[in-house]
Amino acid sequence: MKQKEYPVRKGQIIDVEIVGYTSEGQGVARVEGLAVFVAGAIFGERLRIRIAHLGHTAAYGDIVEILQPSPERISPACPYHKDCGGCVFHHMTYEEELRAKAQRVKDALTRLGGLAVEAVPITGSPKQLGYRNKAQYPVGLVKGRADAGFFRSRTHQVIPVKQCLIQGKEADQARQAVVDWMQAQKVSVYDEKTGKGLVRHIYVRTAVVTKQVLVCLVINGDSIPKETQLVEKLLKTVDNFHTLCLSIHKKPGNAVLGDRFVTLWGPGFIEDVLCGLRFKLSPRSFYQVNHDQAEQLYEKALEFAELTGEETVLDLYCGTGTITLALSRKAKKVYGVEIVEAAIRDAKENALRNGIENAEFFCADAAEAAKRFVKEGKQPDVIVVDPPRKGLEESVIDSIVYMAPKKVVYVSCDPATLARDIKRFSERGYTMTKAEAFDMFPRCHHCEAVVQLVRKSELGRPK
Repeated sequence: MKQKEYPVRKGQIIDVEIVGYTSEGQGVARVEGLAVFVAGAIFGERLRIRIAHLGHTAAYGDIVEILQPSPERISPACPYHKDCGGCVFHHMTYEEELRAKAQRVKDALTRLGGLAVEAVPITGSPKQLGYRNKAQYPVGLVKGRADAGFFRSRTHQVIPVKQCLIQGKEADQARQAVVDWMQAQKVSVYDEKTGKGLVRHIYVRTAVVTKQVLVCLVINGDSIPKETQLVEKLLKTVDNFHTLCLSIHKKPGNAVLGDRFVTLWGPGFIEDVLCGLRFKLSPRSFYQVNHDQAEQLYEKALEFAELTGEETVLDLYCGTGTITLALSRKAKKVYGVEIVEAAIRDAKENALRNGIENAEFFCADAAEAAKRFVKEGKQPDVIVVDPPRKGLEESVIDSIVYMAPKKVVYVSCDPATLARDIKRFSERGYTMTKAEAFDMFPRCHHCEAVVQLVRKSELGRPK
């Protein structure tokens, strides 16, 4: 087979201009039609780069010299940004980051969704640092001692991180307390190559309003040694420490949490307040990591639902019921569906603790739930979906369309799968009428969006 020819070669130093961004936040240059991706670059910059890798469809370059810097370039505040793979936008102003994310959503809707979209408005996060209420620290051996931090980009090498700027201080306190306990008690570190060792991850969840902190150790075993000493360490070190759990995870693989949980101290959960509602949060509960921005996102989803108080609403992928219960205050009846049994238990309890009587939850796959609604002859006026990054299965879209709701409100954490699904809906009689991006993850490449889809037969009708 003839080797593919490239206009550049590995190790070559060339001058380029950055004309856009990839979905992962890298700068994009063009060399004789070939896309060249450059980490740490900003739109409009002229750079001298070294070609580091030739891929199947693109080349990858490293910055050698910034010939003409962007006025949006700033000095990164995080000392770990080059090693840690989490944050890719520390080198630019927040305004430029928002522009890049809004453009990403627009490009997805036009190129993949086939829509004529001139611009997509984006709502920035009230906080760009210290906004995350959940941390997952992998544990590893560093210079022969137990330590924790984050994985180096595209590897499983642990980079110790004393302070993560996008986490609250309680997460850093908990991480250090567990590491100190492991070193003092000589607790073993899990080795994914051999499958031996005990502690795999340190998981920390913080309630923004109540300030309660949950610490969960993910372990390759059934128990930990010297648990009393760990509890004492956490009580002394972590502000508002509320509960300690174990997640039993003995299987190989990249999943962070295991299937079984054991409470060692405290109630095994924390509580937080979102959109004026109180929620119980266990380790497996889905809960947006950016509390203040989540309130803005859910407010927009409610706005797009256009409820009058007479509607029946179906919320697929409901998690612990955050969106469902927010919808319940403006709808006649709401149904929440989620495949995780623990989440449904929490959702039902959350409805009770908030005195909400017009919400009903059941555990099922989204496609199965949609079929159940069809079989029972239930006719939702509005369906809300908030799927994982892979988006909606075609069978789910088919079932939604069969139920013929007047509106579908789609909350998405991946613009590409959102655009793909909008195209599928458009082929089945629905039109996107509104779209807005939301930056839930400042300094990271992820971006969320919410869109309104209206059944074409409803367009033009008086409200």
